[in-house]
Order: sequence, then structure tokens, then C-alpha cells
Amino acid sequence: MRVHYLQHVPFETPEKMADWVQDNGFTLSGTLLYEHNQIPLQSEFDLLIVLGGPMSVHDEVDFPWLIQEKTFIKETIAQKKLVLGICLGAQLIAEVLGGKVYKNSYTEIGWFAVKMTAEAQDTKFLRNLPQEYTPFHWHGETFQLPDTIKSAAQSFGCGNQAFEYQGHVVGLQFHLESSNASIERLINHCGDEMTAGEYIQQAPQMLDQTSLLRQSNAILVKLLDAMLESYRLSK
Repeated sequence: MRVHYLQHVPFETPEKMADWVQDNGFTLSGTLLYEHNQIPLQSEFDLLIVLGGPMSVHDEVDFPWLIQEKTFIKETIAQKKLVLGICLGAQLIAEVLGGKVYKNSYTEIGWFAVKMTAEAQDTKFLRNLPQEYTPFHWHGETFQLPDTIKSAAQSFGCGNQAFEYQGHVVGLQFHLESSNASIERLINHCGDEMTAGEYIQQAPQMLDQTSLLRQSNAILVKLLDAMLESYRLSK
């Protein structure tokens, strides 16, 4: 399998997803959008991962490459490629599928429980995830999905945490790929967002959460393995 990722800022990387690619002996390539790298052809990869970032999907004036990225994501989905969006990546996917992205009632920063919805049972990949778990979050915006797509997970602070589209596209508002190092980088680069809030933790609560990291990374592997199995069955 050939895996390609779209990266929006230097400090949000594939992290544990890269480990999964390496462990399986697959190839990994990436487009650093902030360095204006050239986007590949859809024929050059089998799974597209759209990473997170601190910008909004609406920040096209400040980040004009968002325009090209949205077109690329839409074309990739139309070609029935496997696509996985994380945080900003999920919001970008939701928008190109006809949804709306807007400021959430709460900013979620830290480790908060997510519960799968009844609709998750109708999905191909997300139905196999635990009914409830505690992943890492860092987002202030959320998305409204089009009527044809149902939310597959929710938290107390955010009603739309995950979705699946036509059995080949997955969007996650949260971060299963996190490592302690990636959380440290977010704190260092986006620490100004850690204001007082009902769903905003501080650094001591977020760091060195070995058990939660292990659980999240295991769920990530389960999800990626399911997408891999779907890819193999399609060949």
C-alpha cells in the first residue's frame, strides 16, 4: 500500500500513522502544503491522510493553497480512494462533501471521552471501534454534516466527532495518532489557545498520559488495519 499525507504546519505530522506504515513495510510520502510542495496524482497513492492544523478551512486568503487542497480532496474522494482526515482534515472533508464548518460552542483541548453513536453500527470501519474511549483533542471549530452523512461519534463538548462516507472516507475530529512529543509541540506552538474553559486542560493534565496514548494508538491501528483489509479485498 502507498500512503500519502497532506501536512499543513511543521509541528503536526503523521506521528503513529507513520509507525503503522513502517511496521507494515508500506511506502509513505507527503506534501508539505506550507512549503508549496506539488500535490501528487491520485494514481500515485492508495490511502490519503489529511492531517490537522491550527488554521480554519475558511482561511483561504491567508493560506491560498487551501483552495487547491480542497479540490484535490474532492477529486480523490470521487475516485473512490481511501481517505482519512484528522481534525482540520476531517473538517476539510466535511466541507467538500457539502457540510459546513463553524466555531464550536466549546474549545476542546486535552483528553476527553468520545462515545460512538447508534449510526456508527452502519459504517464499514468505525463500527469496530470501542463504544467509548478517551482520545486527545485540540480544536475550536466543528462541522455540520450533510443530511446523507450521519455523525458516528460525539463528546460532551462536541456533537460531531467522527463520520464515514460511502465506505472509503473517514473523518475524525480527534487525534488517535498522538504521541507525547506531538502533544508537546502543540502546547509549544498553540499554547495561547489554552485559556480557561470547561473542556480545556492544561499541560500537566495532557502530558505523560501513557495509558491513554497506548489506548488511542491501538484504536488507530485497528482502524488503519480495517482500511487496509478493505484495500486488499478491492484488488
